[in-house]
Amino acid sequence: MAEDLYEKGNDGNCMRRMMFGLDTLVELDDGRMVPAINLDNAATTPPFKGVMKEIEDHLRYYGSIGRGKGQKSEYSTEVYIRVRDIIKDFVGANSDIYTVFYAGNTTDGMNKLASALIENPSDMVLTTRMEHHANDLPWRKRAKTVFAEVDDKGRLIVDDVERLLKLHKGKIKYVTITAASNVTGYVNDVHYIAKIAHRHGAKIIVDGAQIVAHREFSMLGKTPEENIDFFVFSAHKMYAPFGSGAVVGLTCELNKHIPKFYGGGMVETVCDDSISYVMAPDLYEAGSPNYPGIVGMAKAAEILRDIGFEYVRKHEQLLTRRMLDGLKEFPEVILYGDSENIYDRIGLTVFNLYGMRPAEVASALAGYRAIAVRHAAFCAHPYVRRLTGVKEQGDSSCITPEGMVRVSFGIYNDEADVDAFLAAIKELLYGKHVWKYIKRKVNSVILENMPYDRG
Repeated sequence: MAEDLYEKGNDGNCMRRMMFGLDTLVELDDGRMVPAINLDNAATTPPFKGVMKEIEDHLRYYGSIGRGKGQKSEYSTEVYIRVRDIIKDFVGANSDIYTVFYAGNTTDGMNKLASALIENPSDMVLTTRMEHHANDLPWRKRAKTVFAEVDDKGRLIVDDVERLLKLHKGKIKYVTITAASNVTGYVNDVHYIAKIAHRHGAKIIVDGAQIVAHREFSMLGKTPEENIDFFVFSAHKMYAPFGSGAVVGLTCELNKHIPKFYGGGMVETVCDDSISYVMAPDLYEAGSPNYPGIVGMAKAAEILRDIGFEYVRKHEQLLTRRMLDGLKEFPEVILYGDSENIYDRIGLTVFNLYGMRPAEVASALAGYRAIAVRHAAFCAHPYVRRLTGVKEQGDSSCITPEGMVRVSFGIYNDEADVDAFLAAIKELLYGKHVWKYIKRKVNSVILENMPYDRG
């Protein structure tokens, strides 16, 4: 179905009809009410209408999960358990070696995983300089971390991963890496990296937050050596933004550890002086779960599979190419990453404008044309410094970088959105009345009260 739409020249409008809330009016700085153009999908996506309906339908039968014998409780518990298989199928983990435990989001999942897997501060973890803080800070906090570098275009230097593994001679326990960057959109060959990691005795953990809505993903490689050991993602980046996510991992490995997160549901029995714990995945799910979020996540996965990831890839490449070609027409635009070879990028572009701060650009686009983008350093400060050429001069100069402006596409965005954005950039650069208004508005109100980068 989706392939047919693409071949007929679909401009995204068919997909727009599947989304909830896109026609909601927002207020511009001049008081006018207009529909927003959301180009900040890498941060969070609007929900599918099908997700909203699925949640509403299931809430009619909502009861406590695994804690009652009432009909609604048993129904909800059955759904809750069944979703694990839906998630396994969605990420190609169709094997008895894997299980799924639920999390609030990727950050929550990574922290729970790190708290369990790292047993000693001397444990070594290899990560990269392109990671989101969610796949950096949990490991820095608990383990000894080493970092593979990126090249001048921002792509991961895979040879550096292998160099570090060789250098540390089997001491590195885990290699943890993003499947797709939230800054440049580069897609890493995590199966190839898994093969390297396994060759050196390390397990591989993949941050899947930015890949799940853009590319088909499989935990299983072409050979067992290429299999992914752990995969973590958020539903709010795949059209089910209700505070849910999942960790898919090796059951045997998860059963060897206990997360530093305790409460009801993870124990078999508690005595005065001893505790016995249940096995994974329940071991990692203390407390009452986010049932609506889990239901929504499963439905979003189903809808994405029905649309087809080849359609998503083609559509994103079309929009990204149009955006990059349009931005290149303005000499004042600074582009980051490889803007020529975009075969390994999801639908995402980062840039700056000479003479304007990223916060000014983002605020102007929102206030003057209701275009939502993201600015600052995208919770990836070391990576952004490398891309923008900002050097650290020791701890005293380690301040938050001003960063860039990011445009990121969803499946419902179309060429009209790109053209509206490019027209707005032209207004900002060459419309003097617009620029004077924006400078006054931004400098007097917004920048003084705006936190730089909240993640």
